[in-house]
Amino acid sequence: MEKACKVCKYISSGEVKCPLCGSDKLTDKFSGLVIIVNPEISDIAKKLNIKAPGKYAAKINE
Repeated sequence: MEKACKVCKYISSGEVKCPLCGSDKLTDKFSGLVIIVNPEISDIAKKLNIKAPGKYAAKINE
């Protein structure tokens, strides 16, 4: 089951801690999905303050 980090919104599966920021605050209560391939040129990544490529939750529902 995929979980999103409450700190950076990075989505991962089967993790105890976020592989991106190391936070242990993960939740399965999120909605929307944003996939960032190249954060350096992505306007969406800049708006959401995303610095690394990957899957992110659009919204944490907690």
